[in-house]
Amino acid sequence: MQQGIVIHAPHDLRLQALDTGPLAPRQLKVKVKAGGICGSDLHYYHHGGFGVVRIKEPMVLGHEVSGQVAEVGCAITDLAAGTRIAISPSLACGLCKYCQEGKQNHCLDMRFYGSAMRMPHVQGAFRQEIVIERSQAHVVADHVSDGEAAMAEPLSVALHAVRRAGALVGKRVLVTGCGPIGALVVIAARRAGALEVVVTDVARMPLEAAIAVGADRAINMLDTPDALEAYAADKGSFDVLFEASGNEHALVGALPALRPQAIIVQVGLGGDIRFPANLLVGKELDWRGAFRFHEEFAMAVELMNRRLVDVKPLITATYPFEKSVEAFEIAGDRSKMMKVQISFD
Repeated sequence: MQQGIVIHAPHDLRLQALDTGPLAPRQLKVKVKAGGICGSDLHYYHHGGFGVVRIKEPMVLGHEVSGQVAEVGCAITDLAAGTRIAISPSLACGLCKYCQEGKQNHCLDMRFYGSAMRMPHVQGAFRQEIVIERSQAHVVADHVSDGEAAMAEPLSVALHAVRRAGALVGKRVLVTGCGPIGALVVIAARRAGALEVVVTDVARMPLEAAIAVGADRAINMLDTPDALEAYAADKGSFDVLFEASGNEHALVGALPALRPQAIIVQVGLGGDIRFPANLLVGKELDWRGAFRFHEEFAMAVELMNRRLVDVKPLITATYPFEKSVEAFEIAGDRSKMMKVQISFD
């Protein structure tokens, strides 16, 4: 029996024996190597869920994972045992109208690892061993570490957000909120050709991390709350805003710095936000959402395989799975941590 990290209630996280289950012809049995703790994992740990989504039964957490193939199904001929992979946590049905339209991230029967949105819950991937579909496995290059491979999922979120913004070549970009997703948006925007990237946050460490991965300027809004005013002259400076904090004040405070017909991509979630309609109309702003990803997962792995992006500066700590409670406790401390990962070796 393999062990997994199971949430039962807020602050009730346990290591439990789990049955891996049988292997179907088109499936892979994978030894999980590394897993990153996401914001949704922290919501389950600290609050038992978010919004109307609540834990109703014990659930294995985790969806940012990498591993090594241990066994292949009898119908699989293109992968061998021992292959290192990043694992996409997203299993779209492929049959609903949105899947047929190429909008798999809006699948009506989505099964996403470590999610209490449906009942029974979709069990997550924070476990020593897991059986996955062949379509979820993306081969990583030898130079890509297990920790980096586990960053493919959050990088996919950032890539999808950047695609939602449209062409960024030569554009001036503002990113509000420099947690892991905001910092990864910096990386993705740079690869997409952004001319200038300015970031804001209220904590020092995330701002330093954003500079390390390519931001031109980092503004601490706690120390210099009026710093964006200089960008508001002549109706604004930025062509695109990526709002990654989920904070209403961050969004509304950034609007004067946006040029007419700027695009706002809302990436962060933090509850209902009141948006000033007068600015939306007066500046002809375009406010867009960005939800999960699909084909961007393969793109994220390929970018790392080709050494076109570097996510290593964002991985700040790795804990053995036996110390998962300690890892979850420290992961939300934005004064000390960016991405906290768990090792399952």
